Amino acid sequence: MGDLALEFCGEWFDPAQAEDGFDVGREGDLAIDDNPYLHRRFLRLTQEDGIWWLANVGSLISATVCDAGGGVQSWLPPGHRLPIVFPTTSIVFTAGPTTYELTAQLTDAPYHEVRSEDPDTGATTIGAISFTTSQKQLIVVLAEPMLRREGTGLSEIPSSADAARRLGWATTRFNRKLDNVCEKLDRIGVKGLRGGPGLLATNRRARLVEYAVASRLVTPADLPLLDLKDDA
Repeated sequence: MGDLALEFCGEWFDPAQAEDGFDVGREGDLAIDDNPYLHRRFLRLTQEDGIWWLANVGSLISATVCDAGGGVQSWLPPGHRLPIVFPTTSIVFTAGPTTYELTAQLTDAPYHEVRSEDPDTGATTIGAISFTTSQKQLIVVLAEPMLRREGTGLSEIPSSADAARRLGWATTRFNRKLDNVCEKLDRIGVKGLRGGPGLLATNRRARLVEYAVASRLVTPADLPLLDLKDDA
C-alpha cells in the first residue's frame, strides 16, 4: 500500500516518521488542541504489513471515519481499529463542545469512491429514510459552523437554544424535531443517537453533526435552507 499523509487546519503530517505509531490527541505527534475533554492520545496510525491502520486508543470518545464521497462510513469506538483503504478519508470526532475534522490521503489506495447522482425529489433520502425540509434545516443549523469552515479544523456545535433561535423556532419544537431525526437515523443503524443513561443531549447533537457532515447528508450547498421559513 502507498504513503499516508494526514492534514489538519492546512498543515500536513507524515505518520511514517513516527517509529511506534503516529498519535493524535491533546498531546502526541499531532497535538490538535488543549481541549480538556480530548484524550491526551486519542487516535493512533500504524502501518502493518503494508496496511495503514487507524486505532482509537482513547477510553470515552468515538470517531466517525468516512470516504470522500460519504458512501462508506464507520463508527470507531474506543479499543477498535480499522484500515485506511481509500485515497481520501475524513475523520470526524467531538470532544466536549468542539468537533474536529482531519483528512487522511493515501497514495495507491486499494479502493476508490464510487459516486452517483440521485434525482432531486424535493426531499433528502438516505437508505430508506426521507427527511422533510424542516428536519433538514435542523441538521444544517447544527452543522453550520462546520459547513461554513473551509478545509479541516475545529468547530463549535451550537446549543439547542441557539440553533432554535437561528431558525426562529421554539426550543420545544427544535427538540421534538431533533428526536424525530435521531430516531429515523437510529432505525437505519446509525449509532450514538439514542437517548438513555449516560447519553447527554450534547453528545447526541455532536454525533448527528459528525454523521451528517461525514456522510455528506448536508453540504455547504444546503446552507440557504436556513433562510427558509415554514409553518410546520
